[in-house]
Amino acid sequence: MTDHPADNARNTPPVLTLLNPLQPAESATQALTQAWGPLGEYLTDAVQRTILFWDVLRRRSDGYYQHKAMPVPNVLNFDAELVLDGRTFERSVNYGLARIKPPEGVVINPRKRPFVVVDPRAGHGPGIGGFKADSELGVAMRAGHPCYFVGFTPDPMPGQTIEDIMRAEAAFLEKVIELHPEADGKPCVIGNCQAGWAVMMLAATRPELFGPIIIPGSPLSYWAGVEGQNPMRYTGGLLGGSWLTALTSDLGAGQFDGAYLVSNFESLNPANTLWTKNYDLWNTVDTGTERFLEFETWWGGHVSLNAEEMQWIVDQLFIGNRLATAEITTSDGVRIDLRNIRSPIVCFCSKGDNITPPQQALGWIVDLYERDDDLRACGQTIVYAIHESVGHLGIFVSGGVAKKEHQEFASNIDLIDVLPPGLYEAVLTLKTADAANADLVGGDWIARFEPRTLADLRAIVQPSDENERRFATVRRVSEINLGLYRTLFQPFVQALANSQTAEWLHRLEPSELPYELFSDRNPLMQQIARLAEQVHEQRRPVMPDNPLTQVQEMVSAGIIAALDGWRDLRDRSLEQIFLAVYSSPLLQAMVGLRASDEPPRRHPGVEPEQIEFIKTRITELKARIAEGGLREAAIRGLVYIGMTGPGVDERAFEALRQMRAAHGGLTLEEFKRVLREQFFALLLDRDEALAAIPRMLPADAAARADALGKIRRVVSAAGEPGRERVERLARIEKLFGEVGAGGGMGGGSAGDASESESTPAS
Repeated sequence: MTDHPADNARNTPPVLTLLNPLQPAESATQALTQAWGPLGEYLTDAVQRTILFWDVLRRRSDGYYQHKAMPVPNVLNFDAELVLDGRTFERSVNYGLARIKPPEGVVINPRKRPFVVVDPRAGHGPGIGGFKADSELGVAMRAGHPCYFVGFTPDPMPGQTIEDIMRAEAAFLEKVIELHPEADGKPCVIGNCQAGWAVMMLAATRPELFGPIIIPGSPLSYWAGVEGQNPMRYTGGLLGGSWLTALTSDLGAGQFDGAYLVSNFESLNPANTLWTKNYDLWNTVDTGTERFLEFETWWGGHVSLNAEEMQWIVDQLFIGNRLATAEITTSDGVRIDLRNIRSPIVCFCSKGDNITPPQQALGWIVDLYERDDDLRACGQTIVYAIHESVGHLGIFVSGGVAKKEHQEFASNIDLIDVLPPGLYEAVLTLKTADAANADLVGGDWIARFEPRTLADLRAIVQPSDENERRFATVRRVSEINLGLYRTLFQPFVQALANSQTAEWLHRLEPSELPYELFSDRNPLMQQIARLAEQVHEQRRPVMPDNPLTQVQEMVSAGIIAALDGWRDLRDRSLEQIFLAVYSSPLLQAMVGLRASDEPPRRHPGVEPEQIEFIKTRITELKARIAEGGLREAAIRGLVYIGMTGPGVDERAFEALRQMRAAHGGLTLEEFKRVLREQFFALLLDRDEALAAIPRMLPADAAARADALGKIRRVVSAAGEPGRERVERLARIEKLFGEVGAGGGMGGGSAGDASESESTPAS
């Protein structure tokens, strides 16, 4: 007697009906629902999701090996052509310069300054700066700028050093400048994370190559942080210093595997690493697969560093913290002093970044400068922006939460370039329908650069001599342990290690092993693809109102809470161990640190030659305080008005840019020079600088009235000015001999080139 198919369906275990290709999908689901109700529906969905989840992991592994097989693996979302290959240089490096081809419909203005994005080589492969259409490269091209990208191959060239990379990147910038002789300004260079400190080192030794520098998520002050937060900074001390870096490089046969760096990042958030990332994929496997695979292509593209490179980074930067105090000297005797940088520096960081918190991104400024006048005397312009929530990777990808910052930096890069020396915070406000002169705003946000002081920055960084003393002790302990390792153990480790052991260690590394386990090389995974095809044909997602989905979310939330609790307990415990060990006066004395009334780390003072330069410069400026004509007088007036009030608004800049486009005039570099001279003249002797304005003006009353009209237009571009600016404008009107002329604010026309270029002092 033959059984009826429906009877077979009822007698088949619910899970197996999913995998039976002879069983009609609809009848199987009906049978499960009838026999098991919501539980049967949920189990069917769960098993199907699990098979699809395994298949996604299999596809990720296959994509990983295909990505590794590329000549230059990267995740750029744009077409590119190689311009320079660092592997062909006399001191070869595994870096290259590529020109980014603009997407269809994007028009590049050849007169705009080029953007050069340098990606971090910190365990992952290149491309994150151009990973999405809204990434740094994308927003710069949409703003009309030519774009270039500095990437790298997975394996370093034999013997390459950090200095070799600096020289190669200098050659790249020289080439970009050569290719754009008509550009209005030197290249804007974006250095993401690790690339940020490398770019800053190069800018300190070759300042003439740089326009504005943007360093998103880049650590420059490695000991900075807040107790109870930022646990990553304790790692070096808890491991006894950099000897473990040397051991790891020796076991890697002279190379440091970037997978170890990735594992360090992943350990910061075990809930995401061990559960959330995989659970989210499993839970959204029908819709989130491609997004997951896209990101994993970059996250899993591990690269290596030479032992010498990695040891230098750990000893000089992460444990030594020597960059922010000008303690690093190149092999040819050049001291790397970040105060030598002459380009504006934009520090973009986030409170949600647990790898480079704001303290580590901004602490170098208070390391270098004691007073605000010291910063101005060095001619430095520093802008910072602190996001409230975006994570470390979101800063570079620029998608969603951080997109507005990158758009505003790109569209206002010329304004940033001409800001007078000083410290500013970038403040972005949403453009509304009733915003004054909204037509002068390029995007959806209005950028304003508000003056700040070093006291404001110290409130964020919270520098502490006690904290410095602990980390100075770590530095001494690290030097001792590294010396012991090199003397007692390194010869034996290097004798035993070879390329085969390095390969096996790489394969067994926790962030690398899953690719091996879930690839088609594993015989157990070879059936998953066929099962996944069957599941796609018979897919029956669970209904949203199934009560078991709520139970599932509750279980997931409980697992996340447990892992977060374990992470917090771990971080608190490690911090307490670190503080107990390295706060010990006995240990500090044993490693040679002196009494607590002496600073544990030298801070760079003002060098004699710099003092002499400043004195000479002051004498020159005072002697020329009455030199110049109508243009210099008008710029001086705008600077004087702009030195008070809420800050520098992009609308004033755009008003002047339109004047320049209509009537020609100074180049951006010439205007920057004139503006800084007028700024310093007002700083040195404001009353004398203002009193000299009438002597600088021509006798032609029409020309003076025209220039004054432009000043009024710029001052009112951001809306009705405040009381202090109105009072200063009235003083300038009196000096120009136009008191009350033109009907007050907004008079005058866009005449000659006396105010032909943008000024931040408006």
